[in-house]
Amino acid sequence: MKRRLIRDALAYGASDQEITVAGWVRTRRDSKAGLSFIELNDGSCQANLQILAPATLANYESEVIRLHPGASIKVKGRIQVSPAAGQAVELLAEELTVLGFCDPLQYPLGKSRISFERLREVAHLRARTNTFGAVTRVRNALAFATHRFFQERDFYYFNAPIITSSDCEGAGQMFQVTTLNLDKPPRNKETGAVDFSQDFFSRPTYLTVSGQLEAETHACALGNVYTFGPTFRAENSNTTRHLAEFWMIEPEMAFADLSDNADLAEDFLRSLLRQLLERCPDDLKFFDQRIEKGLLDTLTRLSTAEFTRITYTEAIELLEKAPVSFEFKPYWGADLQSEHERYLAEKLFHGPVIVMNYPKEIKAFYMRLNDDGKTVAAMDVLLPTVGEIIGGSQREDRLDVLEARIREIGMQPEDYWWYCDLRRFGSVPHAGFGLGFERMVRFCTGMGNIRDVIPFPRTPQNADF
Repeated sequence: MKRRLIRDALAYGASDQEITVAGWVRTRRDSKAGLSFIELNDGSCQANLQILAPATLANYESEVIRLHPGASIKVKGRIQVSPAAGQAVELLAEELTVLGFCDPLQYPLGKSRISFERLREVAHLRARTNTFGAVTRVRNALAFATHRFFQERDFYYFNAPIITSSDCEGAGQMFQVTTLNLDKPPRNKETGAVDFSQDFFSRPTYLTVSGQLEAETHACALGNVYTFGPTFRAENSNTTRHLAEFWMIEPEMAFADLSDNADLAEDFLRSLLRQLLERCPDDLKFFDQRIEKGLLDTLTRLSTAEFTRITYTEAIELLEKAPVSFEFKPYWGADLQSEHERYLAEKLFHGPVIVMNYPKEIKAFYMRLNDDGKTVAAMDVLLPTVGEIIGGSQREDRLDVLEARIREIGMQPEDYWWYCDLRRFGSVPHAGFGLGFERMVRFCTGMGNIRDVIPFPRTPQNADF
């Protein structure tokens, strides 16, 4: 079926050219003059194309007047100037084929407004709505912009494993993968513990929380790499900011320090926003009008904004002097909370902020220990309205320090022998960061809940579809 996208048909303008379009009916109304007006959408853009279906069509009485929202049709006709307000062109149907009818009594997406909570229950259909169609297009544009950014800067796309035996963050919030019979797992005769030697991989394995450690192996061979794939956290958190399954973008650079890392993060965020503004103006206008007023101005301003850089110590000092009452009192040694991050970005600096050099106790073992012995070369990038959007660090490239840090948090260097090998054989300074893709999509759309910016959200007690 050769068809023209509705996006292109609307942009092409009236030409009296014969074209074929296909899509799903949004509305249908009939006139007394024996004419049906059908609003058709194919997902290629926010706007609908109005179809004029005259009663002279062979299947008008048998099929056209039975069309309801959700039905799918193919239409051949001619694009012409529309006299109606709000639309430049319309399609006069010469042939209309019904591909699939839709029962209006059972279809959950009727004319009445539906809450986002209800739409999560019918997530297999919600992409047909204006909001979630726009979310999908924005998500697609950001994914394309990500690959374009890194490819143009000579980064290699790296596929990190989904199943791993390594806990990158050391927090233990991992989903276990097993083929053992959970009703009667094999036991070690001496200890009574589960005998994982009989499992598929002969050891405990998990869904990855990050592709960073594996990405470092290739950065330390090829220079610059990046991952873009699903990651998992078994964190029992029911908030608007957390998912159990989400996508991460993780670049890794050899021969780079924390300053280089911050430079890359700045360039990356500005590039994403510039490309999004160029590719999705109508969708962003929709979100600006329907979801978050002022969103378009915010994205435009941040696409060229300068980033303020401060140390963690400076951030704490500023927060302690702040003329506001925080729910969580800031003090040196405590991790920054969302309210602290937003205060710095929104109230104090009125723009993006990069906080650097955090206390080692609140950061992961792989971050490079600074000369003061108290802080590590870590950074968080903070944006207005959302807080932290990127977290990264210069990696610890000294074998003795890395092994000491691993032991310090209660793990064994032997379990990370291959990671330590990178420091044994030609170690180099290297750095990288991670950006939660859904948090970026949420920021760019103004959507209030992260569950509404991923097609099928995975959250505690919810793995439908």
